[in-house]
Formats: sequence, C-alpha cells, structure tokens
Amino acid sequence: MHKLTPKLRLTSLLLTLALSAQSLHANDELLPLWPQHAPGESTMDEGRTLPFRETETPRVTRITDITRPAITIHPASQPNGMAVLILPGGAFRRVVTDKEGSEIAAWLNQHGITAFVLRYRVVDRDVQEPWKKPLQDAQRAISLIRSRASEWQLNPNRIGVAGFSAGGQAAARLLCAGQHRSYPASDTVDQQSPLPDFGLLIYPWNLWDEKSAGLLPELTVDASCPPTFLVHTHDDRASSLSSVMFYARLRQLNVPAELHVFETGGHGYGLRPVAGSQVSSWTTAAENWLTRRMAAR
Repeated sequence: MHKLTPKLRLTSLLLTLALSAQSLHANDELLPLWPQHAPGESTMDEGRTLPFRETETPRVTRITDITRPAITIHPASQPNGMAVLILPGGAFRRVVTDKEGSEIAAWLNQHGITAFVLRYRVVDRDVQEPWKKPLQDAQRAISLIRSRASEWQLNPNRIGVAGFSAGGQAAARLLCAGQHRSYPASDTVDQQSPLPDFGLLIYPWNLWDEKSAGLLPELTVDASCPPTFLVHTHDDRASSLSSVMFYARLRQLNVPAELHVFETGGHGYGLRPVAGSQVSSWTTAAENWLTRRMAAR
C-alpha cells in the first residue's frame, strides 16, 4: 500500500464507487445470522428500503424495520486472509447499506480484504437501548465468520470490525464486550469467539457522556480491547470527544491505537469527498494501519 496524491485519491475513489455498484448487485444475497428467529424476535423481516432523498447525489440507500439480521458477502479477488465486518450507520433507526456498507467493502476488496456488510436489527422509532440488538447481531456475525473461515479463505485470527456513526458505537461496544456474549449461546456458531481482532471506528456516534465528561459509563475499555483505528472531525456535531476519549483510554492501557481528527468534514461521509476538507484521505492512513495488523502476531 502506498501514498496517493489528491488526484490519484479521487481516481481511486471513483473506481471504488464503480466497483461498489457492481459488488452490490453481485453480492446482494442475504445470509441470515440465525437459522430461525433472532433473539427476542417473533418475525423475520429483511427490512424495507426508504425513499431516496432528492438532495443526495450520489444516492444513499437506507433500510429500516429489520428483524432478521443478515450479512452480505463481498469476497476479495486476491484474498490475503483478512476480513472486516462492516457496521453501517443510520442512528439505530436504519442501516445505510451503500455509502457506509458496499462502498467500504469495495475499498477493502482492493487491498485483499474480504468484507461482510451487516444489516443489523433496527426499527424506525425510538426504543430503549437501541444499541443492544445491533451489538447482539455484530457478535453473532463475528462468530459466524470465524466458524466459516476456512470456507471463505480467511485467517480466523485476522477478523476485524469497521463501524460508522451509530454502527461505530455498536462496534465500540463490541470491542469492549470481550468474550461476554450479549445473548444466550444457541449452537456451534456461538462456540466461536465474538471478539474481533481489531477495529476501525469511523466517526463513532455518542460514545462521550456529557454529564461525566468521559466515556459512557457502560462502555468499559480494558486491556483486552483489540487494536483500534479512529477517525473523526473537529466540526462533527456528534462530538469528536467520542473518539478522543476512547483513544485516550486505549493509550492509558498501552493498547495499540491510532487517532485522526480532521478540522472539517462533518459527519456521515464514508469514503466520499467533502468540499474544502481532506477527510477522505483517512483511507490512506487506514490502509497503512491495516498492513501493520497483517504483520502483527
């Protein structure tokens, strides 16, 4: 992996978007996480796609009312054994399956990394603990990927997670949960570890507790937390203190970590460029960081 100039970075981004469109159609088959109902569910709905917003170009796909969580599989053409489970954002009310899903998968595929986009459970209304079911689904997905690592040409010790916005909060909770599974184990899949080997938290949403001026009280970062790469912007209304505080705790514990805070760029950009900002260059740093994860023992 080598450093790209701004012009080459734009060319690479356009290629990624094109590959993403192909990947979305080629890999849109959903693989359910559980053979029957997910924990606590009485229905098995794959969700409904919300109308596109006329002001968005390129378009953004949002899916809501999912009660049957599933993954889409995006294999690398030249796999290096590494895999990443992608948790898109959507405020825990919807799942953004392209801008923070298939487009991320296409970028990872270019670097030999097999990707899995998680359509975790959400409903389009306020609920208590809206992160709980996404966390359960993420843990199950990591275990499922590990259980089929040989079939998908993966190293079971090189399976990570990448979370965006609300998906970033769910990913942070996943990294902090360790081996504690948030639902009752039910089969051989659940005999596999639910803890990723590394994590990328991209503008994670609301990890910071304003009342205590620290991380959310239930978000316990300890020495078992995997190596983590974090990205945020200073002008993000979902405060960059989420990433800063998470990184600070990792640093205190000497857990390998890397933090990038850009002055501008806002929130919810994925890989897409933002006018007047260099935030889309976060992928260059991430590529170098992922290379180090491949080399780590």
